[in-house]
Amino acid sequence: MEANYSDGRILIRPYAEADAGALYEAARESVAEVGLWLPWCHEGYSRRDAAAWIAECPARWLRGEEHAFAIVEAGTGRYLGGVGLNAIHPLHRFANLGYWVRTTAAGRGTATAAARLAAAFGFRALGLVRVEIVVAVANAASLRVAEKTGAQREGILRRRLVCGERVDDAVLFSLIPDDLSI
Repeated sequence: MEANYSDGRILIRPYAEADAGALYEAARESVAEVGLWLPWCHEGYSRRDAAAWIAECPARWLRGEEHAFAIVEAGTGRYLGGVGLNAIHPLHRFANLGYWVRTTAAGRGTATAAARLAAAFGFRALGLVRVEIVVAVANAASLRVAEKTGAQREGILRRRLVCGERVDDAVLFSLIPDDLSI
């Protein structure tokens, strides 16, 4: 099963052990922006944390729990962020789609392109019929990405996301294969 997807500008691929340093550096660079929404991205995040998480990725992939991808520039291989499918529901064939992009790569369409590529992977390789994107109502950047993917806004989910001690309402978006012309 092919797990590398590219639009010619970016490539999403499964994480490799060698990505730990780049993941650490991107996370540390992005604590102020990403840390608001993803509790793993915090001031104390370490290279050891990055390496440990990456080491678990293949097992989660094989168990069908999560398909995490590094987002890299197609030409240079520069690490830009992460995207993935998790909370996979095998009976009803849907999953959650999450994404983040390092601060210095934000605002260039990278997250949108990566999200569309990860959704395409889910539809083609996993046989999903639906991909959901759940975004905190105050996360303006992530809301824009969900909208730009072509996902349909379905409504507000009350008290849906927990980030540390904070509980946020969230907007639910969905993609189906027709949205990506698959």
